[in-house]
This record gives sequence, structure tokens and C-alpha cells, in this order.
Amino acid sequence: MSAFARTDRSLLGQWWWTVDRLLLVGIGILVLMGAIMVLASSPPIARNLRLDGMHFVIRHFLVLVPAALCLFAVSLLAPRGVLRLATMLFAAAAGLTIATLFFAPEIKGATRWLFIGGQQLQPSEFLKPGLAVVVAWLLASKPGLKGLPLSLILVGGTMAVLLLQPDLGMAAVVASFFAAQLFVAGLGWLPIILLAAVGVGGLWSAYTLLPHVRDRIDGFLDPAAEIYQVERALSAVKSGGLFGRGPGEGVVKFRLPEAHSDFVFATVAEEFGIIACLVIVAIFAWLVLRALWRLQLNPNRFVQLAATGLIAQFGLQALVNMAVNVNLVPTKGMTLPFISYGGSSLLAVAITMGMLLALTRRGARLEPIP
Repeated sequence: MSAFARTDRSLLGQWWWTVDRLLLVGIGILVLMGAIMVLASSPPIARNLRLDGMHFVIRHFLVLVPAALCLFAVSLLAPRGVLRLATMLFAAAAGLTIATLFFAPEIKGATRWLFIGGQQLQPSEFLKPGLAVVVAWLLASKPGLKGLPLSLILVGGTMAVLLLQPDLGMAAVVASFFAAQLFVAGLGWLPIILLAAVGVGGLWSAYTLLPHVRDRIDGFLDPAAEIYQVERALSAVKSGGLFGRGPGEGVVKFRLPEAHSDFVFATVAEEFGIIACLVIVAIFAWLVLRALWRLQLNPNRFVQLAATGLIAQFGLQALVNMAVNVNLVPTKGMTLPFISYGGSSLLAVAITMGMLLALTRRGARLEPIP
């Protein structure tokens, strides 16, 4: 029996009967898997860093609580509220991302993180969902593609700042979800091909001008090259087999510094097997397809474009992370949404999916867009 009657007009009652509960279930399963994997993979890493064994576990759960609250609170919003939140989020994250160019310490050759109150923050993680919604409004607020010039300026400026950090992976994600939004907005094939050519040119420029990008691509393309992290991840995938070595029996977490974050998928493969990995892939694919199915039922252009940008960045981040773990693409430093240990990334993904849940609620198409 439902906790809310269909005639309940309270905020929670309306939310319960309009939100996509199947999307909620899928997100909940990923969160549960993430909690299990952080418990399984992070204690050895903490001890290697001479920290308390539960250090990362405690930090993950301390972030998980506000992340869950953010996801729920944002999912209560109407489309107008999502737009307002996204505008404020984008403005704040853009300012902080620019600040990283001047005040962030260099870590692994990049200046992506700020330390505020003793906490590490990656502002660009929050830039993505805000930008997706703001760009959707720019495209939807005018007929046809008359909003494209302003959108290009906004996206181009964002990518320029990201490349200055440098963060090629994040810039590629921004370009990709923007391309998905333009496709949904009705951009013709010729402009899409031209934009793709510009993207290829940008990648070549990054390869030529940025040594760390060149090293990663060369290492990926050279069969004789051995990249320690990828080699360890592949050995973990191989040793796990179909059903894994068993919970807690994996060894990659003792040797791989990012086994709880960037390479958590390899940890899953070793301890729970390829079958568990395929289940994770299926859940991510189902979430993306479910969201797209909900969108095609909604005629509101802003909702379609905003949610397309949000689900594209979510799905692409998961795809890139899993592809890196099995050596299909060069390493990118992206976490696996809801499953990897994370602070900024976990909060940002929670806000992203909260916005998606809000925009895919039944009745969202009735909300007037300013």
C-alpha cells in the first residue's frame, strides 16, 4: 500500500506520484554497490597511505548523506526551479573553476582542485550539470537554432578554461553532451560533421601541445608500452573470471592507488567477476535508455534539451571510466558515478541525477519556461 494517496496534493505526495520510481530504484542500486565497493577496496589504500583503515569509508559515507539529501531535494523542483538552481550553480562553479588557474596547487600536472576549509573541491564537476541546463534554456528560449551563437560562446569559454587547467577529459565530456543537445535541437548533419572536425582538430592540438596528453595517447597506442595502472587493472579483470575471487579476496587494491575511485570497476571484476561487471553495465545502460524514453514522451523543448545534456554526461562518464579499466581508451581520471569513492564527483552526480529526476517527472511539460 502506498504511503501517499493519489489525491494527496502535498509536495511529497505530488513528488511520489510524478517521479520515475524505476529511475530511483536504479540509482539506489548503484549507490548500494558503491557503498559495498568502498568498504571492500579502500581500507588497504588507506593503510598504504598511513591512514586509519576506515578513513575513506568514513569520508565516503559522510559525503553520501548530503549527496542523497541533495538528490532528493533537487528532484522536488519544477523545471523553473531546476533552471534557477542550474544558473546559480553554473555561475558559482565557473568562478571557482577560473580561480583554480590562479590559486590551485598543481597535482599530477594539473590545477583542478581547490582546498577550502581543509576539504578538496573540484569545481568543474559542478560546472557540467549547470552548463547543460543553462545551454538548454538558451537553445529553447528562441525558435529554431537562434540561441546557438550564445550557446557556442558559453560552451567555448567553458572548454577554454578547462583546457587551461588542463583537463582534456572534462572538456571532451562538455563537447559531447553539447553535441547531443544540438542533435536533439535539430542541427543538420553538415554542421555536426563540421563540429566533429573541429573536435578532431582540438584533440590533435592537445596531443601536440600538452605533453601529458601525448604521453597517455602514445602509451595507449604502443603495444610495447606498460602503463602501471592499466596493467594492474587488466590483471585484476583477468584474475576475477566469471564469478570473481570472492568478497575481500582481491589483491589489486593493495597495489593500485586508485582502486577505490578511478579503477573501482577493476576491483569489482576481480572480487565479483565479469558477471557483476555486466550487471553494472546493464544498469547504467538501462538508466540512460529509461531517461531517454521518458523524454520522448515530453513535448517541452527545454525539458528535452536539458535532460539530454544531463543523461549524456552521466552515461558518457560511466562509459569512459569502464572503458579505461579494460584498456579501450586512454586513461582519463574519471570516476564511475555513484560507485567510485568520491567527494566532489559524488555530490555533483547526485545533483545531476536530482535534476534529471525533476525534469522527467510527469507533468514537467506543463511548467512554463521563462
